[in-house]
Parts: sequence; structure tokens; C-alpha cells
Amino acid sequence: MTVSSVGVLLAATLLAASLQTVAEEDAPYPAAAMQRSFEAKKQAGMDRLTQDEVQALCTRYTTATLPPAEAERVQKQSLSSVKPPADGQYLGDFKRGEKIAQTGTGLQSSDDPTKPNGGNCYACHQLAASELAYGTLGPSLQHYGKLRGQTPAALEAAWRKLYNSQADVPCSNMPRFGHQKILDEQQLKDLMALLFDPNSPVNQ
Repeated sequence: MTVSSVGVLLAATLLAASLQTVAEEDAPYPAAAMQRSFEAKKQAGMDRLTQDEVQALCTRYTTATLPPAEAERVQKQSLSSVKPPADGQYLGDFKRGEKIAQTGTGLQSSDDPTKPNGGNCYACHQLAASELAYGTLGPSLQHYGKLRGQTPAALEAAWRKLYNSQADVPCSNMPRFGHQKILDEQQLKDLMALLFDPNSPVNQ
């Protein structure tokens, strides 16, 4: 064995040992590595690294490997967090809703905490036909209300998905806008109007 090959082998052995040490150190405490990598900055505090029960479950499993019993647990717990509008009215102003959907700022350390958060909906969904750039992580929402109508069931289902999508899809990638207080009740109503109002660009 040459000197260079011995050096490579030694380096690989040391790297493997180092990785094993890190893995063993962090295994009981999944957030340990994250704690060492981040620091509090303005409104982005270290408390964001603390997972609730649902987040912990969804970190432990992928969507494909989530056991049925755990999926049911996630759905039930998420559904219990959903609060309907206090006045029973689901629809606000679709023009305000469009602005919320197009706004991607909020809750980052560089954002102004005195300004309302955005929904950044176009990062994942196609909504209006006039939009040239949008994400495809989520399904297209074009003609959402036009296809479903404003039935109580349709309104409740859309509200539930906006408030806490994991009530329908365990470990969904969609932000839990209502549950985590990313958006307030009026903002949720305005997004609902964007989805359902016949005059909304979504339904044109």
C-alpha cells in the first residue's frame, strides 16, 4: 500500500468516526445541530426551533412512510386546531386577498414586524391566468370557486386547508396559516374571497 493510499484511508476513517460522533451526539436531540447553527436575530427567535407534536412526527417520517395510525393522529390533532370565522362569514375582499397572495414578506428577521404578513401563495400555486410566474409545489387553483360553488361544504373545506392543511393532508408542505397565526382571521377571509368570488381573477 502506498503512502498516498494510506493517507486516503486514514482520512476516510477519521471522517467516518467524526460523522458517527456527531450522529450519536445529535440522535436523542434532533434540534441540537440546528441550535448550534442559528442564533436569534430580531423577530426570528430560537423558539422557532422548538417543534410541536405534529411537526416532530412529520420530521420523523416522510409522507410516504408515515404510519396510518400516526397519520390519523396528525389529522385529528390538526382538525381540533381549526377555528371557523367568529362571525360565521367566510368571505372578505378578493382585492385584498390578491395582495396577500402576492406578498412574500413576513416573519423573517429582515422584515418589518409592524407590517402584516403575506401569504406568498404564488410561490406554490397558480391562481390567476394573468400571472406569468408561479410555483408548482401545490396544485393550480385556477377557477377554484367557479368549479366548486359557494356551498357550505366547499367553504368549510377551503377554510380548513388555509387554517391548517394538515387536517386534510398529514404532513402537508403548506404553511399552517391560521394555526400558527401567520395570517389573521380577516386575511384568511380575504384569501377565501380570492378563491371563491366570481369577480376574482382566480375565477375569470
